[in-house]
Amino acid sequence: MTATTRVPQEERTRAMRQRLMEATVELLVERGFSGTTTTLVSERAGVSRGAQLHHFPTKNDLVVAAVTHLTEIRGSDLEAAVARLPRGRHRTAAIIEMLGDHFASPVFTAALELWVAARTDPALLEAVAPLEQRVGRETHRLTVELLGADESRPGVRELVQATLDLVRGLGLANTLGDDARRRRKILAQWARTLDAALDPQENR
Repeated sequence: MTATTRVPQEERTRAMRQRLMEATVELLVERGFSGTTTTLVSERAGVSRGAQLHHFPTKNDLVVAAVTHLTEIRGSDLEAAVARLPRGRHRTAAIIEMLGDHFASPVFTAALELWVAARTDPALLEAVAPLEQRVGRETHRLTVELLGADESRPGVRELVQATLDLVRGLGLANTLGDDARRRRKILAQWARTLDAALDPQENR
């Protein structure tokens, strides 16, 4: 087989795997982990069962690939949102709102389904835990950087972590019913709290 015929085949395989992972994420959001089956995934992706089973023989194989895919999406989504952040006095509020929107997104809902399933599935936990830890570290680092937070000051690291715990908690609440207005009011107040705590001179 020549290189000219091999490359298109590799591209087709990569595109097919991408469709399968995207379909898995969509179904996790729509039907949850228990309602996501390999048959539904192959139908949604427009891929034959044989081709799907060749690349992902079991549901866990497919979901583990989707975990990695989700991690990449979450990172890309945050990078795109960061690029749109304003400068100036409203920046903190914009940062907190951006994080709130990210953790209320369908991508977070899909990740949440995997966390819940991994709690009682050791094989899935083995795949989910290190990736989720990586996401957590990167999100913390990004939040510190965006807020200009000096974590050498007492209490600042805890404030950053409280921020992330808050937006995750609001994201979890969002899965039970959209309450964007309440969420934005809470986040706006938290942004004012952070401004006062991180830069006390600003409010004197």
